[in-house]
Amino acid sequence: MGYIKDLFKEKADALNGDIKKMIAEHGDYKIGEITVAQVYQGMRGMTGLITETSLLDSNEGIRFRGYSIPELREHLPKAEGGTEPLPEGLFHLMLLGELPNKEDVDHLSAVWARRSHVPNYVFDVIEALPVNTHPMTQFSIGVMALQRESIFAKEYAKGISKKDHWNFVYEDTMNLIARLPRVAAYIYRRKYKGGDHIQPNGMLDWAGNFAHMLGFEDKGFWALMRLYMTIHADHEGGNVSAHTTHLVGSALSDPYLSFAAGLNGLAGPLHGLANQEVIRWIEEMQQALDTQSPTKEQIAEYIKKTLSEGKVVPGYGHAVLRKTDPRFTAQMEFGKTHCPDDPLVQTVWNVYEVAPAILESTGKIKNPWPNVDAHSGALLKHYGLIEEDFYTVLFGVSRALGVLASLCWDRALGLPLERPKSVTTEYLKKLVVGEAVDTE
Repeated sequence: MGYIKDLFKEKADALNGDIKKMIAEHGDYKIGEITVAQVYQGMRGMTGLITETSLLDSNEGIRFRGYSIPELREHLPKAEGGTEPLPEGLFHLMLLGELPNKEDVDHLSAVWARRSHVPNYVFDVIEALPVNTHPMTQFSIGVMALQRESIFAKEYAKGISKKDHWNFVYEDTMNLIARLPRVAAYIYRRKYKGGDHIQPNGMLDWAGNFAHMLGFEDKGFWALMRLYMTIHADHEGGNVSAHTTHLVGSALSDPYLSFAAGLNGLAGPLHGLANQEVIRWIEEMQQALDTQSPTKEQIAEYIKKTLSEGKVVPGYGHAVLRKTDPRFTAQMEFGKTHCPDDPLVQTVWNVYEVAPAILESTGKIKNPWPNVDAHSGALLKHYGLIEEDFYTVLFGVSRALGVLASLCWDRALGLPLERPKSVTTEYLKKLVVGEAVDTE
């Protein structure tokens, strides 16, 4: 099966035993209460999912299998002469729970290179779309077109045991991750570069090859792509793209259908599309102030003006985090090394200096700190990837690592169809005065 797959099966069997024991011994243990407010307000903070790959702490930020982002940047293998972790290493960690060595990472790079061929009919489907179709729409449709290649779907149609589901989901996962950079780069070159496509280089790592196919040969941009693909890969299971992939997968939809659903959630302005809005807000500020390098005082006044108009400051605040997003910090450190004099990058840092205090002073914002979207666009623009509509596609390529690793675990653990209970407002009105009756 390949040694990564063998290790995954071994660990999945062990965890299945632990879970059965947990349910048998502690299945009735109550882990929390649900309030009326939570039911109405997006189920915020309700514990109801298992995601093995990462855990988000409101104060510490994201940890992948227990490792923080600074620790990942230190311990994960890097490309020869490179400064940033290779995303293959993070996938290995999320899938197996163990830090990989360089041999493990090179193995994954080689496996994904071998599996990266995209059938021509997928490109034909994309070419049938108007060229001005949003890149995320093209990307989702491209993934849906690839679904014809699903091994899980073909084997399920023949009739397979539930205990074998993980096997074919794993194969689909490896194939889909391998193919995503090719599809995404094709869309970029089609929409923005007149259809002048660049063939893959099978000797490069996954993110380096993606950068190459996009048309960027600056090694600094390759390093940025490795960092970007690593830090955007996962954010535990409750965010929209991760939860949607898990939910659709729980119906035994194959990884292509499940991930396409997750992509459509990622495309929303309250999720992955936010990185576009951040950079546009900064550029609108620069235009309004008629300067590429506004002072902190000018930025403060513009923030107050934005708030007075009933708008939000894009890139600030997070549903869970209550401190500066470690993913923002990682990008800021990258910028200080690679492009400290870039006016747009400096403006991002100056916004960071003044925005939290202003937002906190309103008394209405629980988290006045920047999230990952507050920085990414400025770094991309520095290297010449100026097409903001494409930024969420980059996010989608990265997010595949986490949500598809999780989908492998979903099937290996035999997690059931997800079907939470819903009630009506009338039911809740009766419940709070003690008149509600039992529902199914």
